[in-house]
Amino acid sequence: MARVILLASLARQFAGGQEEHDVPGLTVRQIVRHLDERFPGLGERLDHGIAVAIDGVIHQNAWLERVEPDSEVAFMPAIEGGGL
Repeated sequence: MARVILLASLARQFAGGQEEHDVPGLTVRQIVRHLDERFPGLGERLDHGIAVAIDGVIHQNAWLERVEPDSEVAFMPAIEGGGL
């Protein structure tokens, strides 16, 4: 199972403050589905303004990204670009 790390604010709101979870899934979409089953409403929240880091590589649109059983998946605020 992948090790999932939630933002502290999401962990407080949905997961009783627990930031790290072992979650099954071969894609980010599957992991989010399993998280939403455990913590109703979390899946919808992760769908808006959240980036995903898989083993340290940040993805802005990660729903279909592959996740290995020993991967670390971290949910964080989306990175926004700025103009000069």
